[in-house]
Amino acid sequence: MLRFIQASSLVAMCAIAPQLMAFDELAYYKYLHENPELSFQEEQTAATLAKTLGDAGFTVTSGVGGHGLVAMMQNGEGPTLMVRADMDGLPVEEDTGLPYASTVRAKEMNGQDVSVMHACGHDVHMTVVTAAALELVNRRDEWQGTLMVIMQPAEERGAGARDMLADGLFERFPQPDYNLSVHTIATLPAGKIGYISGWMMANVDSVDITLHGVGGHGAYPHTAKDPVVLAAAVIMDLQTLVSRSIHPAEPGVVTVGSIHAGTKHNIISDKATLQLTVRSYSDEVRETLLSGIERITVNQAEALGFPEDQLPEVKVLNEYTPALWNNPELVARGVAAMRAELGDDALAEIPKEMGGEDFSRYGRTDAKIPSFMIRVGTVPESLWEAAGRGEARLPSLHSAFFAPDPVPTLETGRRAITAMALDLLAKP
Repeated sequence: MLRFIQASSLVAMCAIAPQLMAFDELAYYKYLHENPELSFQEEQTAATLAKTLGDAGFTVTSGVGGHGLVAMMQNGEGPTLMVRADMDGLPVEEDTGLPYASTVRAKEMNGQDVSVMHACGHDVHMTVVTAAALELVNRRDEWQGTLMVIMQPAEERGAGARDMLADGLFERFPQPDYNLSVHTIATLPAGKIGYISGWMMANVDSVDITLHGVGGHGAYPHTAKDPVVLAAAVIMDLQTLVSRSIHPAEPGVVTVGSIHAGTKHNIISDKATLQLTVRSYSDEVRETLLSGIERITVNQAEALGFPEDQLPEVKVLNEYTPALWNNPELVARGVAAMRAELGDDALAEIPKEMGGEDFSRYGRTDAKIPSFMIRVGTVPESLWEAAGRGEARLPSLHSAFFAPDPVPTLETGRRAITAMALDLLAKP
């Protein structure tokens, strides 16, 4: 059973009468961590966030692109700054041993009963952005303009930003002059902020392949057409796409994450299914990889003599996430503001990676809104030091063992976002 914050608890965490008196970001974070919701199911999470922001004086609109919400605060003439966090958890069974670990169970879209965990740090993102927004309310004599807080659903499905934009996000509400966001990183200690100028995260495509065979007895393979053998040939040939089809300096990934076929030792199946994730940066590499997957799959089936009416089906799913570009001018300005607030030692330039983030969509609209996502370190100091000595391994994002050190993580993230916001919305 999910335990959601009641009105009395919200008042205790965030007392506003009329100035913001206190916000217990650690308690808020633990509540969100303990009560995750899957993509497209973030109803109660959104309700909690909407109440917190509404009580602080924001004008809140719920139900934007699903369970998304938009919280607006106008504070005189000036630019519009959008700050975005994502809300959804993952179908992962938590194994951190934390006293506030999630024990939530839920139904996935396919009807499967799963455990749910904030294994990607979305609980950190929500708390940091909420805490920064409330601090800006308390310091509104230091800035002017419009603060636009976005709480986005379904990031893990690559659909939330797309759905909010399709629901008229930048038509129903002011179009931002700047976009900011925050994401945890599992390879920096808590108290550090990672940043990168330019390309940061990759294009992400999901591909489903269905291989149709002719079933039969395992003792008589000559009477059948084995889709498992075809799957093995396809998987091995797919490995040549990155190594032989794209320029060696261009990044690309083709990973077969799932393969399913058959029911018994001595039965040749009549079908095999593969699920792939495909990563790239340029549109040219993306097209090369996607077209190459279909070419290899179909040609292998033909080479192995599969009937023409049973050739494979290759489907690129509608879950595409475009590559994330951090605007260099905004990055330079944001880094200067964070450095003034946090000090030089708190900032670290990081390399781009092949993960994906649909925050990219907000900056790739026709308006080309300058965007910047920072990475907030999460690794506890003792674990970081042990890993440096080779005595421990750092759990990755999406791991059942991912457990941020909350106090320095939240404080650093809040201070970073607040510092950038105060700079971008500074009074003339």
